[in-house]
Amino acid sequence: MANAVAETLDVDGFLAAFEGREGRWELRGGLPVKLSAETAGHVRVKGLAFRALQDAITRARVPCEAFPEGLTVRIDRMNAYEPDALVQCGAAVADRSLEAPNPVVVIEVISPSSRAFDRGTKRDGYFSLPSVQHYLVLDPEQRTVTHNFRRADGGLDSHDLRSGALRLHPPGLDLDVASLFPT
Repeated sequence: MANAVAETLDVDGFLAAFEGREGRWELRGGLPVKLSAETAGHVRVKGLAFRALQDAITRARVPCEAFPEGLTVRIDRMNAYEPDALVQCGAAVADRSLEAPNPVVVIEVISPSSRAFDRGTKRDGYFSLPSVQHYLVLDPEQRTVTHNFRRADGGLDSHDLRSGALRLHPPGLDLDVASLFPT
């Protein structure tokens, strides 16, 4: 369960006030929310997802960089999320930046307390950004990836995968679904 702080902030104020603060925080409707503690299984899947993204970028030789948790994705003036992993393409993110300005792929590993928010509000928020092409929701318990993606016509679609190849185009990355979960 997430813990909220009563002070209302915009994203700029949130980033200034919460830089270096212990724990992971997001801004939801102007309210800072501390994210729940994570289980070893949850953290393990996040690490595997980050590694799979790094490996796919290396294989594809595309001008992109994978990031583990830590960078904020600004949704609008009053909302900012910290995904479990992401891919940023094009210009490198400045070393001192707290934000990924144009993420192309965003990953969230769901837990029982975040399931509804990650599959609804967060999905809608991420896809409000023109740069986001793929939003992967990893369910460690079901060993399932929900691949939400932007179609060529701009509409949104999704499908669930338990195995096989996962193509993220753009930017041209190929992942093996099995690589996202522990063996």
